[in-house]
Amino acid sequence: MAKVTRDDVARLAGTSTAVVSYVINDGPRPVAPATRERVLAAIKELGYRPDRVAQAMASRRTDLIGLIVPDARQPFFAEMAHAVEQAAADRGKMVLVGNSDYLDEREVHYLRAFLGMRVSGLILISQGPSERAAAEIEAWDARVVLLHRRPEAIDDVAVVLDDVGGAQMVTRHLLEHGHDYVACLGGVESTPAYGDPVTDHVEGWRRAMKEADRSTDGRLFQAPYNRYDTYRVALDLLAGPDRPPALVCATDDQAIGVLRAARELGIDVPGELAVAGFDDVKEAALTDPPLTTVGSDREAMARAAVDLVLDDGVRTTGSRRERVRQFPSGLVVRRSCGCGG
Repeated sequence: MAKVTRDDVARLAGTSTAVVSYVINDGPRPVAPATRERVLAAIKELGYRPDRVAQAMASRRTDLIGLIVPDARQPFFAEMAHAVEQAAADRGKMVLVGNSDYLDEREVHYLRAFLGMRVSGLILISQGPSERAAAEIEAWDARVVLLHRRPEAIDDVAVVLDDVGGAQMVTRHLLEHGHDYVACLGGVESTPAYGDPVTDHVEGWRRAMKEADRSTDGRLFQAPYNRYDTYRVALDLLAGPDRPPALVCATDDQAIGVLRAARELGIDVPGELAVAGFDDVKEAALTDPPLTTVGSDREAMARAAVDLVLDDGVRTTGSRRERVRQFPSGLVVRRSCGCGG
């Protein structure tokens, strides 16, 4: 059977192919209601299906948004990806997801792949685009929105959280319980020194400790971002002679690993060790004890990222539209800090 074309629809409806295009694409020119009905009836009768690939080649854009995350196995990134997908669906778009595994070469791979598919734009959750990634973005003149990370350049388009303020807030809360000091479980050696959320969490902890006139020397520890490797780090940290009275973790996943290690070592939380995290993933409410953490409106952040990546005006030279949107952090108090019954 011969493939039905736009010309076939136009002949049956008694219109031009341009009018058929206007009906299919809902513009750019209006079509009279009666004519629109004839075109739609012809499409239904002939079983016509628009060639989306051809449309993308002609318009240089698809109904796809690329999303690159460090590791979708981690609950925070999984929940953020889901929020982005929902926000994109509300705008009639679909999302392609790639995992960089915190590797520059993997990030560049997905950048090239998604841009080659002529995505409408990219939402990038990154430790910071490398020079290779930045070159790819510039070469394709791509629409890119940074999500969850502070931009290094003021011209970057980004959606971020008040990470410093959130970590400062939760550290203050732990100190208000009367602990001599609060230790911090930060990132790893390769964590960027600027702009990365984990780096900002450590900075917030430092500020709160300084405000309280408490030393941070020897009280910052490194750990991977996932619960499994952090669990092993925590076994050594908590079994040592200098176990901290309170510990703020840069991510909830780390905090979950700490809680597991504490239980295995027979350490009472929060009686002997207060623990807090950051991100308020859904599992944080189900740990034993439930985890005190820092939360945010992920759905609103996802909507803002999708809106920015599809907003032509934000790219216009001299535009006054807001290019960096910061959302507030909020303290989510549960029992792991010592609050509640």
